[in-house]
Amino acid sequence: MSETSERQLSRADYKIELTLADRRKEDIDGICGTKVLRYPKKCNTGSAKGFAQLFKVLDLAHEAKLSGVPMTKRDIYYRDVSLFKTQKVVDSLVDDIAATFMLERSDLNIRSSSKGLICGSGLSITLLSGEVICCNDTEGSLIPAGEDVEAFSVDDTVAWVLLVEKEAVFQTLCRLQICTNKSLPGPGILITGKGYPDVATRHIVKSLSDALPRRIPVMALVDGDPYGLDILSVYKYGSRGMQHENDKLAARRIKWLGIWASELERLGIKKDDLLPITLHDQKKAYSILRHRNTPLPRRWIKELQHMLHSRRKAEIEVLSGMRSEAIGIFEQNNILDGSVTPQETTYNPHGLLIQYLTSKISDCVASASSHKTES
Repeated sequence: MSETSERQLSRADYKIELTLADRRKEDIDGICGTKVLRYPKKCNTGSAKGFAQLFKVLDLAHEAKLSGVPMTKRDIYYRDVSLFKTQKVVDSLVDDIAATFMLERSDLNIRSSSKGLICGSGLSITLLSGEVICCNDTEGSLIPAGEDVEAFSVDDTVAWVLLVEKEAVFQTLCRLQICTNKSLPGPGILITGKGYPDVATRHIVKSLSDALPRRIPVMALVDGDPYGLDILSVYKYGSRGMQHENDKLAARRIKWLGIWASELERLGIKKDDLLPITLHDQKKAYSILRHRNTPLPRRWIKELQHMLHSRRKAEIEVLSGMRSEAIGIFEQNNILDGSVTPQETTYNPHGLLIQYLTSKISDCVASASSHKTES
């Protein structure tokens, strides 16, 4: 090319383009869509920034692979705060890179900081390091990263597994020793992801779901609002942001235990005790109803429609600290098995919550056992 013709090339002819997986888009075959990172481009903050961030993450991932020392997303963020600005940028880039190369995040030797908790003496977890995590019935143990787990052992007496959306509710149930409650058909395992679950929590839920016999139900207690259902859908169907790993993380057999906003009236909880739905709740409800690739269970659709019609949502905490009249109505409706006396419930601020759970868990265990017998 002559010097003259080279000068005639516009700036637009000098471009760098990198194609990355777009984890929030799917084509007809369920494969991730793509997005393109370009340089140069018109922007006020410097068009090379996206490339700098991407290559920084790749460089640190390469360092982690060479050294053999795992690196957390938080570590990467603090290695160059001025470049990344927010933790969300690092989180997104790590998952984009994994999806682009069709790898798991652990293949990059990058992991998220664990946040999920697990409770129940019927479970022990053996790590690759040889350490054994023995869970107990009164407090939660931190769930280890899936790549650190060698094996787990579940006692034959374990009868149920319950996922709880909120840490506060999880801690309350631990203090009340729900895992060994005599009103239940056997010991259980309690898990929380503290809201939207991290990969480690989803991994152990998936592992338990696959390994445990069908007579042991895996259930979820989430808020009776659109965000509670969205969290449940992450456990059950996977997330859009990590669709390339959903086959290894989605636990399809999870059953929604509650709470259902439509059932609270018969429990003696009045409409005025519930919170009004917000505009964000409404948008989330419509998003769940319209944009899921997997057909929703009928109960989910019914509850979302009830929320939109009644303009009310129910948080789990509505079952705690309720008046004794509500507990009396609960008993009169023949939901209890009679193992809890009125004296125990009237003066216990969590009495209604415990009764609700013992009744529902017992029903689920009985249903799972009967299906196993029939098959």
